[in-house]
Amino acid sequence: MNRLFEYTSNHPLLAGGAAILAVLTIVIEMRERAKGSSLIAPTDAVRLVNAGAMVLDVRDLGEYDTGHIIDSRHIPAKDIAERADTLKKYKEKPVLICCESGMASASAAKALKALGFSKVATLKGGLRSWRQENLPLVKTGGAKKEGKA
Repeated sequence: MNRLFEYTSNHPLLAGGAAILAVLTIVIEMRERAKGSSLIAPTDAVRLVNAGAMVLDVRDLGEYDTGHIIDSRHIPAKDIAERADTLKKYKEKPVLICCESGMASASAAKALKALGFSKVATLKGGLRSWRQENLPLVKTGGAKKEGKA
């Protein structure tokens, strides 16, 4: 312990920088936890889906039709609050939310958490990261009805 005090007194800038980094790390962690959902990498998302999680795609219908994760449900992000009742059987089950880049899914996850969904996760990096991992997407061309649950 004496050496720590000696180091701190001899190198105040380094010790101060380390303290600032520690505080920033704690603040960032707390903000992530306050979002209400966890970020899941594409490879972990595959495991989650294989374990029975429901995938919710919150992009626009046109984007959804160009390619989406197999068996995903489509509800646009703006309609989550009013159409959440169609998903009520998933309140206690894992729900993976995805969008194109990961931004819209974060707000949708927050809305679902506020509505009582307990196991909500978002796809880190959205479908862009899914494509970068060369994971499969299904094209519908408008065949699947919007919001089918």
